[in-house]
Formats: sequence, structure tokens, C-alpha cells
Amino acid sequence: MYWHFYARHEKKMVVIPILLLLASIIIVANEFIKTGAPFDRDVSLKGGISATIYTQEDAKVFGERVSAQLGKEISVRKLAEFGSGAQTGLLIEVSDVTSEQLRAAISKELGVELTSDNFSMEETGSSLGSAFYTQMGRALVLSFIFMAIVMFITFRIPIPAFAIILCTFGDIVTAIAFVDVVGIKVSTSGIAALLLMIGYSVDNNILMTTRVWKRKEGTIMERYFDSMVTGLTMTVTAFVAVTLGYLLSNSPALQQMFIILAAGLCADIIYTYLLNGRLLLWFVHKKENASHG
Repeated sequence: MYWHFYARHEKKMVVIPILLLLASIIIVANEFIKTGAPFDRDVSLKGGISATIYTQEDAKVFGERVSAQLGKEISVRKLAEFGSGAQTGLLIEVSDVTSEQLRAAISKELGVELTSDNFSMEETGSSLGSAFYTQMGRALVLSFIFMAIVMFITFRIPIPAFAIILCTFGDIVTAIAFVDVVGIKVSTSGIAALLLMIGYSVDNNILMTTRVWKRKEGTIMERYFDSMVTGLTMTVTAFVAVTLGYLLSNSPALQQMFIILAAGLCADIIYTYLLNGRLLLWFVHKKENASHG
């Protein structure tokens, strides 16, 4: 029943990925205009201090009090024990303050002396954080460029290659837009998730393109729906895996990777089957009509 519904409305549904892509580009562009970057960066990408405190204080309340003392906005996250979820401490991230200022504010708020048993701190210089951001951004751009070159070499015809590149671009931009809307501060692990998303998106789109265009068994729509079943099975399985990883992990870095991958996988379904699928079906139908004519 779902296949018949899709076949009847496939031309109309192409509007959905187009609107999603436009909305995502607007969100990312707006963030870039405001901050000079496509997303909000944490201390690992722009420099600052990351401190871990072993305490049972409430993250929100503690963060508000320390922020008031420093006169700076800070990020505070709860650290939890794997399995039980019991709080083990707090992770504080802040920029534009010195380590002495942060240590003094935390010590005053807790009312105890900070030692190596209850406190640890890491500081990333602004130049080093900026270098990390530049290098990771360059890696992301280069991987996308090389992916595009491989697509054109593999398929040798612009439309199928362009469709795959467009869908991959859509996955990345939509994942970044999701990050901006939710308010996630992206770290190096977030950039790694975007790189992984490029690989997954290309793989899924190549699967569909190869089956629909290069195979000759059955009708075009039969080949298309066959590739859709395989691709959706892969995507749903991956989504369940990263969702469980997010729920079970207590590592902020891993949680960030998992949630960005989950957003990218949802976007991949829309772009692959409503945009690339429509372009591919149009292209294959046109080729077959030309050969018969």
C-alpha cells in the first residue's frame, strides 16, 4: 500500500526535501552571520577551559551561581556513571576567563578547597582551538570534494553524480542546522560525526543509483523499491544503534556524535528517497525513452 501511495505522489513529495534544504541553509547562514561559524563551538574548537568537579550539586543551579560570580556564561553538564546513571560530577566549559578565576569561583561556591581528588582542569589556548577548528573544517571540505570527484569518475554522467552530491550536502547542512536549533556546542567529536555522515550518505545513495540505473532486472520502479527496502533497513538499523548508544553512553563526546549521526540519518531518508530518488527516476525514464525512440 505504501509503495502505491509513493508512486502516485512522488512528484509532489520532492517539495519536502527542497524546503528542508532551504530551511537548513537559512538556519546555518544565520548562525554564520551572527557568530562567524556555521555552529557554536566548544572549548576544544575555540579555546577555553574545561573543568571536571566531583560533586553531587545540581548542574543547572550550580552553573547559574558560578556564572553569576564570573559574569560569563558557562556550560555545565552532569557526568553520570555508566549503567546506573548515578551522578559522579559536573563538567564545566567556559571561555574568556583565567583558570585562577574559575578555580576561585568554584571553590567559593562549593565551600571546599579544590584538590586533585575532587577537581581537574584542562585549558586549550585560543590559537590551538582555532587551529583544530580550521584543520577539522578543512578535512570536512576536502573529504566532500574528493567524494564529488569519485562520484563523477564512477558514474561519468553528471545527473546521477550530482544527485548523490546534492543529497550528501543536504545531509550535512541539515545535521548542522539541527545542531544550531538544539543549541549543541560542537566539539571535535561532532566534526568526526559529520565526516562519518558523508561516508554513510554516499554509500546509501550509491546503492540506490547502482540498482536503479545499472541493473536491468524487473521494471524501474521494482528496482527502485527494492533498493529502498535495503537502504531503509540499513538506515533504521543504524538509527537504532546510535540512539541506543546515545541513551546508554555517559560520555559527552560520544553522545554528541550519536545525536548528530541520528539527525543526519533522518535527513538522509528524506534526501535519498524523495530527492535523489525522484531525480534518478526521471533520468532513467528519460534514458530509456530516448533509447526506444
